[in-house]
Amino acid sequence: MSDITVTTLAERPHLKGAMDEMPETWHEFVRHDLVGWSHYPRIADELPEFTLVATDGDGAVVAKAMSVPFALDVPGRGELPDGGWAKVLQWAFSDLKYGRKPDTVSAIEISVADGQQGRGLSYTMLGAMRDNARARGFSEVVAPVRPNAKHLEPRTPIEEYAFRVREEDGLPADPWLRVHVRAGGAIEKVAPVSMCVNGTLAQWRSWTGEPFDRDGEVEIPGALVPVHCVPARDYAVYVEPNVWVRHAL
Repeated sequence: MSDITVTTLAERPHLKGAMDEMPETWHEFVRHDLVGWSHYPRIADELPEFTLVATDGDGAVVAKAMSVPFALDVPGRGELPDGGWAKVLQWAFSDLKYGRKPDTVSAIEISVADGQQGRGLSYTMLGAMRDNARARGFSEVVAPVRPNAKHLEPRTPIEEYAFRVREEDGLPADPWLRVHVRAGGAIEKVAPVSMCVNGTLAQWRSWTGEPFDRDGEVEIPGALVPVHCVPARDYAVYVEPNVWVRHAL
């Protein structure tokens, strides 16, 4: 893709507005994890050197990759957290506030503009994220991966799904996990509570267009697992598992 230019946002800060406005394909409910999304908007402002942006030959933003540096090898941590995406965001901004020296970079999001899928941009951005971390002296990138075909099997246990491989080549059956492994990553473990979205039934109806009128597990488009719905108490909760992948640099 010779027409694609990838840099950090620190190198091209004038692209921040276009990056924020890039048309995406995320389902609305995903944007309501209270912990994660309270920190996510800070990345571009406070860590622009870990924010990657891709433009095409016309200068349009076609992809972005967000990452954060954090300290893993410190007391009380040491292992990749079960809290996955949300927890590593908490760690990263706590470390930034208190001046802890980071030793690891975590991917937070790789997103391709709507209409630009199928061009290999996800693989390009993952490679750029690895290169950026290496250039800044890090020896490892980790990623709380959201398997992009898991929503087709919401009732399959993530512990089974994460380690499923194809017979023909032994690579992960999930396409996004397969991209990570092809890029040099190794699947380590499941992050069972990587994201948590809770809301009233009215909120869930507005986010999804689904009725949310029955007790128990409710399957919705885009969700990796069912949503737990409790009409008698007017709430529903979605707890999303992700998969930790390690990339040695």
